[in-house]
Amino acid sequence: MNIAMLAEIAADAGGDRVVLGDPERGVTYAQLYDRARRAARVLRESSADTVAMIGVNSELFPVALFGAALADRPFSPLNYRWADADLAAAVRRLAPVVVLVDDEFLPRFESLAGEPGVQLVARSLFLAAVADAAPIEAGAEEPANPAVLLFTSGTSGSPKVAVLGHDNLSSYILGSVELMAAEEGDAQLSSLPPYHVGGIANLLSTLFSGRRIVQLPAFDARTWIDAVRALRVTHATVVPTMVARIVDLLAEDGGGLPSLRHLSYGGGRMPLPVLERAMALLPETGFVNGYGLTETSSSITVLGPDDHRLALTSDDPAVRARLGSVGRALPTVELSVRDADGEPVAPGVTGELWVRGEQVSGRYVGTESGAAGGWFRTKDAARIDEEGYVFVEGRLDDVIVRGGENISPGEVEDALLEHPDVADAGVVGLPDDDWGERVVAAVVPVEGRTPDPGELQEWVRGKLRSSKTPSSIALVDMLPYNDNGKLVRRLLRASLQGTAGA
Repeated sequence: MNIAMLAEIAADAGGDRVVLGDPERGVTYAQLYDRARRAARVLRESSADTVAMIGVNSELFPVALFGAALADRPFSPLNYRWADADLAAAVRRLAPVVVLVDDEFLPRFESLAGEPGVQLVARSLFLAAVADAAPIEAGAEEPANPAVLLFTSGTSGSPKVAVLGHDNLSSYILGSVELMAAEEGDAQLSSLPPYHVGGIANLLSTLFSGRRIVQLPAFDARTWIDAVRALRVTHATVVPTMVARIVDLLAEDGGGLPSLRHLSYGGGRMPLPVLERAMALLPETGFVNGYGLTETSSSITVLGPDDHRLALTSDDPAVRARLGSVGRALPTVELSVRDADGEPVAPGVTGELWVRGEQVSGRYVGTESGAAGGWFRTKDAARIDEEGYVFVEGRLDDVIVRGGENISPGEVEDALLEHPDVADAGVVGLPDDDWGERVVAAVVPVEGRTPDPGELQEWVRGKLRSSKTPSSIALVDMLPYNDNGKLVRRLLRASLQGTAGA
């Protein structure tokens, strides 16, 4: 099923409803689909095989996404925060390509303008061409090409390009979103960037549900809070680092977010103290944790509002612990935790998380096929309890093996974050001649505080045990996060290589 059919179905079901911008003068569902059909005309007349986009959240995003789908061209939003040389290399990998570029970014790519197979078009010129073009006559057809190409972050060498098919994305939406189920006046604040799978999935799910999309070009905590209050936003999706900044400002100004009924988070590990603080400050908001990967078309598990509230207030340690889980599998996917030999393990035992389902691609440009036997190996260490709740303990490569014991960095980070003088914490393993690896930590102190590393070690030892206590703790100004809010442990590891205490 072509993803443009999602826009077509939504336009048929609620064509007069506003989908983008101001509730009185914004773009309606019917107008958006009409613009997508006009964009398809413009893109079909191009000699390019792929449609790329370098830009922030704007009207261009949905018009280009659905226009490319109708034109049967893969859509590839690129990370405008990359260095110019990296962006240029990505564009060349996609050639022959038409690149839709925000006007203010165009001067960065003058060197590409004359290259064969690369056509640069300013956002303003493209949207003007769309307005003048005749819409294609036919609706969404069965596509021959993928829907979306997303560049991964790339930890070494060139990043891989994940391939998401129309069937993958459509399956995710149809299996998790009810058509036009939103109430009149519901609005979704969109601050995730277009180049993130969360940005793609959020756009598709919000549109199909019937909510109006309020776009932020980029995330800023104060701007985000002001937008929620001024525009009476009811739904929003963020990454954990955003939540921490939002919570800090809410605590300072003493105000709440009365219109916000639903706050989804994902994309990285949420520190429990941050989540508990957010729930205390926003008691009327339903929190939702979604876990997924680029290769799975977004979320494969969900921890819903009822689970959050029950876990927060429960006296049962097993139920309370679910606040640190990513919830249970969506009905449309299967999950399995397996050992190094690929054999399923018992409930509660940690192994590698495998997933399969129609929304799972597991394919990359240059590979023949996707997940073997339908199963995709996430490379995440996880366990699933008796009730089906999934606990993700981090990337397999990040698990610290000390004297044969597997130690989750997240567990140690959570213990450090419970200390009143600790604002943020990152934990990695470094080589050790006696134990194989040793636990080391970097801590960002609360402003105005200077915690004693020895005291912090005793704090962790009191909450966990000696083997999980960092052998050394460095005080730092900030931790290295990527644009998606994930801690880049390879950079943290490199910065801590000289830590004492080997």
